[in-house]
Amino acid sequence: MHTNDTAREPQEPDAIGDFWDQRYAGNETLWSGRPNAALVSETHHLRPGRALDVGCGEGADALWLAAQGWDVTALDVSRVALERAARQADLVRADLVGGTVRWLHAGLVEAALPAASFDLVSAQYPALLRTDENIAERALLDAVAPGGVLLIVHHPTPTAAEAAAHGFDPDLYVSPAQVAALLDDTWRIEVDETRPRHVATGAGAHHTEDVVVRARRLH
Repeated sequence: MHTNDTAREPQEPDAIGDFWDQRYAGNETLWSGRPNAALVSETHHLRPGRALDVGCGEGADALWLAAQGWDVTALDVSRVALERAARQADLVRADLVGGTVRWLHAGLVEAALPAASFDLVSAQYPALLRTDENIAERALLDAVAPGGVLLIVHHPTPTAAEAAAHGFDPDLYVSPAQVAALLDDTWRIEVDETRPRHVATGAGAHHTEDVVVRARRLH
């Protein structure tokens, strides 16, 4: 999900789900239908295992991972998005090459996922609300198994003028930098950079850069 592309999102879990259901329902497709380029470039060399796709949307990333042999838990707050993702999975099931996808209707925090159980946790442009206790950030970190990888990709923080034009307050949402700031000596940051982004279709096509953080949990 792309926080920078929306009007201000509500704060309550049920209202958040309704907000995203309405946004998806207003479009035949919302995103490009292709896996995010940073996900492909940062994970193609990894040995497939268990993956968590946070905010999976219409399912392109989860289905790409499954096609590489990953067993994916793909969660989203929108039932509309998950229904579209499941329909697409039925169309490409023969291409999943041993991987699987389990669609889960939940937010990251509300999902109460088993700790340290995923070899890859992918959060592509996540709309994770900030709290004083860093609840969402901790949920991301806690989900990663020892030896596993956390990959967070987001748009750069908008200027004040850009944020105002979209009715968006970046201070409400978790950024890659805020997650990286919580990493201690049990983690190794492998990538922390801003790079060009080339997407021609979908709701986020006007963004031209990605902030990419990839970190490995050592133990």
